[in-house]
Amino acid sequence: MTADTVARDKVVSITYTIHDDQGTLMERVDLPVSYVHGRQQELFPQIERALDGKTVGDQVQVALSPEEGFGAHDRSLAFTDDIANVPEELRYIGAELEAQNASGEVLKFVVTNIRDNELTVDANHPLAGKTIVFDVTVADIRDATDEELRDGRPANNYHGLPVH
Repeated sequence: MTADTVARDKVVSITYTIHDDQGTLMERVDLPVSYVHGRQQELFPQIERALDGKTVGDQVQVALSPEEGFGAHDRSLAFTDDIANVPEELRYIGAELEAQNASGEVLKFVVTNIRDNELTVDANHPLAGKTIVFDVTVADIRDATDEELRDGRPANNYHGLPVH
């Protein structure tokens, strides 16, 4: 394998879009994000396998079921309450709050619906319960440094990867 082929221990930079199974754009990342191929624990394994052997400019499309992607939507993680019981600063779609459940786990909730004086918060990942399609483009490939191999991630990766 050459330095310009995706293989284990190469730093691979990608751009990607995520669509739902209806074709609706859910996320777009045009600024390349990087990972160390074969060592990344957070990148969906199906995407990493699809990229194996690709070169700069190559594109892959990977569809993930809810079980392969962000999981099923868990109804027990969504709550609706009278809006009067919610602080005013949280009374808008997209507002975020953290709460601890009975077992001590901290969950991040997002306000997802306000209707008829009721407000709904949900701790599910926004893509939970959805079949999603990743369109991934290889933007760059290089050899990983010793430090990157040791850490299992690129030294200067400021943006998130499509993770599970």
